[in-house]
Amino acid sequence: MADVTVDQVADAMFDLVSSMKGKRDLKPMDVSKQMMEKFGDEVDKKMCKKALRTLIDSGRLTYKYAGGSYVTLPEA
Repeated sequence: MADVTVDQVADAMFDLVSSMKGKRDLKPMDVSKQMMEKFGDEVDKKMCKKALRTLIDSGRLTYKYAGGSYVTLPEA
């Protein structure tokens, strides 16, 4: 597999959070672990943090606080 970019990880994270909408809220670490499993050794914690920051800064995802931090789609 070719080198994975931060944007590719961000898109995969967005897809994951979108697919879980209404089923279960995901913590940032849950999302990162899923990406490390999906992409293997090509993705580390640092890259996941960058991808998550990209999604939050762009407004594609937001943080939700309810007894802990969760990553969710923005409220429409």
